[in-house]
Amino acid sequence: MEFPDDENGDVLRRMQESGDDLSKPRDIDFTVVFPDEAAARAFVGQLHGRDCRVTVERTGTAEGLPWDVLVVKNMVPSHEAITEYEALLESFASQHGGRNDGWGCLSLG
Repeated sequence: MEFPDDENGDVLRRMQESGDDLSKPRDIDFTVVFPDEAAARAFVGQLHGRDCRVTVERTGTAEGLPWDVLVVKNMVPSHEAITEYEALLESFASQHGGRNDGWGCLSLG
């Protein structure tokens, strides 16, 4: 399988090269960061009914955006699906001063 030459493509390529079966659905963790708790919680409200799990935590990992929302979505890790979901999250997050801060998942052989 070939992937576009971008960040998501690079990650998926490495996963495939390490023997991951990318046809198997699994939980994918998307991290979205915000300047304050109110913004993080407003973002979470927009995800209601979108078939995902969320947690909100103050981690301070991203400078200036100390509040993390972990969005867990069960899906097949395809480039198209991940890129589309990131775009959706970014469109909601930007309304509250937030932004995407990466994604990850466990490998399945």
